[in-house]
Amino acid sequence: MGWLAFVNAFAGTPAYYRRFRPGVPVALAVLLDRAAPTSSPRRLLDIGSGPGLVVHALRQYFDDLVAVDAQRLQLRHALAEDFLPPEGWQPHLVTCGRVFHWLNQPRFLDRLSEYLAPDGVVAVFSDRSLWTAGTAWQQAAREVVQDFLGEQRKAGDGVFSTQGPPYEEVLRASSFSHVTSAVVPVRRQWTISQVLGYLYSASFAAPHLFGDRRDAFEVVVANALTPFADSGVLTEDNAFTVLTARRPHAHEGR
Repeated sequence: MGWLAFVNAFAGTPAYYRRFRPGVPVALAVLLDRAAPTSSPRRLLDIGSGPGLVVHALRQYFDDLVAVDAQRLQLRHALAEDFLPPEGWQPHLVTCGRVFHWLNQPRFLDRLSEYLAPDGVVAVFSDRSLWTAGTAWQQAAREVVQDFLGEQRKAGDGVFSTQGPPYEEVLRASSFSHVTSAVVPVRRQWTISQVLGYLYSASFAAPHLFGDRRDAFEVVVANALTPFADSGVLTEDNAFTVLTARRPHAHEGR
C-alpha cells in the first residue's frame, strides 16, 4: 500500500501499540530461531517493527539486528519495498510479523531476493486480531466497534481490503518458493482497560475515528465486556500462523 495510506491507517495508534499489543511468545521465538540458518555474525531484519516486539523476542538469538518501519519509531525509516541494507549486509532471517498484508508483497519479495543471504529465511506470521477472533467477549467488543463505526472493517479513514491471494501462494510464486507452515497456540488474559488499549492500537478502531463519541464508546465497551469477565479477567485462546520460506536450493542444502 502507499505511504500516505499506510500512515493514515495507523494514525494515532503507536502509543497504544507499544503498551497494549501482545508480544511474541517464547515458543514462536524458538521456532524462528530453529528455522533460520546459523552463521556468525547472525543477522536479523525485522520488517514493520513498530515498537520492536519481534526484535525484543529474538534479540538473544542474533548478533546483528536491523528494524525497519514506515513510521518514525525505529532504526531505519523506510517502506519495506524500498529498503536496502548497508552494502554487504545480508540477513539470515527476515521477519514480517502482523505486517505482510500492508505490503506490496511481490515487490517486497523481489527486493528481498536481492539481499537475503543465500540460505536465508523469510518468516511471515500473525495471530488473529480482535476483529477475526471468535470468543464471545471478542465478538461483543467487535459488535460495539461496528455499532459506532459501521459494519465494514475500517483501516484508518479508509476500509480494510481482504483482496489478494493467500500468503503461502504469494511466497511460492516468489524466489522463496520452499514454504513450510506451523501453528503456535497462545493463551492470554486481559482486563477491560487493556482491551480498550488494544482496540485503540488497531487500524479498525484508531482513536480519532470516534471523534467526540470516544467516551461513550469506552462506556459501551466496558458494559458489553463486564458480563464475560471472571474476577475482572477476560481469557483469550489465540494462535500464530507461521510461514517460513526459503529458496529451493537453500532447502536442498540443509
